[in-house]
Amino acid sequence: MEYTDLYINGTWSKGTSGERFDVINPATEEVLASVASADIADADAALDAAEAAMKDWAARTPRQRSEVLRKAWELMTARLDEFAHLITLENGKARADALGEATYAAEFFRWFAEEAVRADGMITHAPASGARIVVQHKPAGLAVLVTPWNYPAAMGTRKIAPALAAGCGVIIKPASETPLTMLALMPLLEEAGVPAGLVNVLPSRRTGALVDHIMHDPRVRVVSFTGSTGVGRKLLKGAADQVLKPAMELGGNAPVVVFEDANMDTAIEGTMLAKMRNLGEACTAANRIYVHESIAEEFTRRLSAEMSALKVGDGTDPSVDVGPLVNADTRDKVAEFVADAVAKGAKVECGGAVPNGKGFYYPPTVLSNVSEDAECVRDEIFGPVAAIQTFTDQEDVIARANDTEYGLVAYVFSEDFKRALQVCERLEYGMVGLNRGLVSDPAAPFGGVKQSGLGREGGHEGMLEFMETQYISASW
Repeated sequence: MEYTDLYINGTWSKGTSGERFDVINPATEEVLASVASADIADADAALDAAEAAMKDWAARTPRQRSEVLRKAWELMTARLDEFAHLITLENGKARADALGEATYAAEFFRWFAEEAVRADGMITHAPASGARIVVQHKPAGLAVLVTPWNYPAAMGTRKIAPALAAGCGVIIKPASETPLTMLALMPLLEEAGVPAGLVNVLPSRRTGALVDHIMHDPRVRVVSFTGSTGVGRKLLKGAADQVLKPAMELGGNAPVVVFEDANMDTAIEGTMLAKMRNLGEACTAANRIYVHESIAEEFTRRLSAEMSALKVGDGTDPSVDVGPLVNADTRDKVAEFVADAVAKGAKVECGGAVPNGKGFYYPPTVLSNVSEDAECVRDEIFGPVAAIQTFTDQEDVIARANDTEYGLVAYVFSEDFKRALQVCERLEYGMVGLNRGLVSDPAAPFGGVKQSGLGREGGHEGMLEFMETQYISASW
């Protein structure tokens, strides 16, 4: 691997401690690379670099920032195969899935290149005082970005692009399981014209101490995190000390509701996409599948056939549909969820057993007759397991779908558009896929309610997370 050191102020550094950690290929359990591990002194150097670079960057015109982001999109689009290969190596996802992520990741640069010139303010006339109300949006300040392992490219670009569009400098802490993709992105940003020091990448095994230190630096004004709700709560407590602006994309427990009038082909296709995209290792993954009792037998049979047909193996093989999970802990947790559900009465329709041999594999699995007290319907599965339950009453299924602390995304399948929209509006989720198994889009405001987060990524809202609103009262 070519890029395995820290990236600070536009240069590669082995770090002040000289410590390193291994990145493992989940398909073979072999070491891919040894990566530098950042400590507090490295964080301070990155903060200094970002502060210096941001002064010039924030002063540039929106069009100048836009052109750099546009160039980044062009360069990454030309290298999608390279990034997809690296994603597969360190994350495990199959080739097609990795290529989809790389394409999605690049698109954030194009979208926010367009949004960079649209931080519109306003001038109005105050009705009572007669003063003019002048409103504008300004860069909030330095931002610390903490990204997860499940989307090594996209979770970084989804934060970097709006931050740069807004005029902010950033320090990125990628997940220790998958730091290589983000490091490989840095030469591309250099080529696109991103100034040295504006974007800094600090892989580290000391995540908690490092991020906490950065968050307590007075120059930092935004913390953007994607990951579990548990870690998000800790970061929010730390952010309170400095009253940082938080952007939190946290956990999910996505319900899929398939009504009796659903188009079966659409429902199966959508459920497969919602469940198996990224092997189920996504906060948007279908977690609880509620199917109307009258069609449950056919739905279960067809979904099981689709899941059974998927080819499992090393994702570098283009013919493979399903790669390994990211690590042994994730695989073992999935196996525990299945064992718990079966012990509570669930039936294994396909899959359900850890295969022998190297690699953190778990086969695509369908469970029917899953009980309400099964752990897999109360917590994120984060793996290729479809847990099917049935319903007969609309009010009941809405209540069951909402019965969770999470509120990220839900999916509804019905050919009765009026009924479907009424159900969508009553679901306590930040996003709903209606007759679709995919909601993620750079042009849309991605985010949840309740314990699934604060703020939005993507859309116009994504850039405003890195900006502050200033109001000037004037008379003329």
